[in-house]
Amino acid sequence: MTWVEAIVLGIVQGLTEFLPVSSSGHLRITSAIFFGRDAGASFTAVTQLGTESAVLIYFAKDIWRIVRTWLLGIRDHSVRASLDYRMGWYVIVGTIPIGLFGFLFKDQIRTAGRNLWLISFTLIFFAFVLAFAEYWGRQTRTLENFRLRDGVVMGFAQAMALIPGVSRSGGTLTFGLLLSLTREAAARYSFLLAIPAVVISGVFSIPDVFEPSAPGTAAPSVAQMIVATVIAFAIGYAAIAWLLRYVAHHTLYVFVLYRVALGTLVLSLLLTGTISAT
Repeated sequence: MTWVEAIVLGIVQGLTEFLPVSSSGHLRITSAIFFGRDAGASFTAVTQLGTESAVLIYFAKDIWRIVRTWLLGIRDHSVRASLDYRMGWYVIVGTIPIGLFGFLFKDQIRTAGRNLWLISFTLIFFAFVLAFAEYWGRQTRTLENFRLRDGVVMGFAQAMALIPGVSRSGGTLTFGLLLSLTREAAARYSFLLAIPAVVISGVFSIPDVFEPSAPGTAAPSVAQMIVATVIAFAIGYAAIAWLLRYVAHHTLYVFVLYRVALGTLVLSLLLTGTISAT
């Protein structure tokens, strides 16, 4: 991997991780168009450690309060009715689907799941699902009204993002809206829900990123991987604050249009033979 490639992909990861546009899809597309190869699923997973570090810092007070209350609630029945205690369980339960499917389909995610035909299709298809949710979602429920059922549904929505192009935040925002949550409530739970899965996936992918098994995959040096991850962290931190402000006052239709446009562009490049699907 070249330094330009590592820096560009770190920037792309930071910009797109929290937007409902699929960071893994963007890394795959950027690699194909500008560098003629695939940076690999492991590179994506490790750079996500940077963006999740941004989440840990941005929501540090909330995370500490939830963890402390959850641990206290194991012994103290009086705190079990609190939102923080329940949120601890909601994150745990919501993480199970992506952990299970990630383990079962690990090989397919690293190979067939990175096919650009599939990514372009999922970008477009789930754009329309997001538009449907934005239009029909009543947005009457806040996190105070969050229930275990919501955590399970949004957990399965997050698991769909194992396919590049679906989008982790896009999937959870979409189903959050379909559950009548406000955009901001869905976004906040989405940030918290991603932490266990992304951190575990990133840590376990560190050995693979330097010795990729897929042919033609670019292998970064340790220094390049660190720089890309730090860049993703810095840009991702700013993106969190921006997205929370944006969803509080604006619809998600701009992301719908962007996904359709990007998916159509990739399809055009594939049909003309400008880029290869694998």
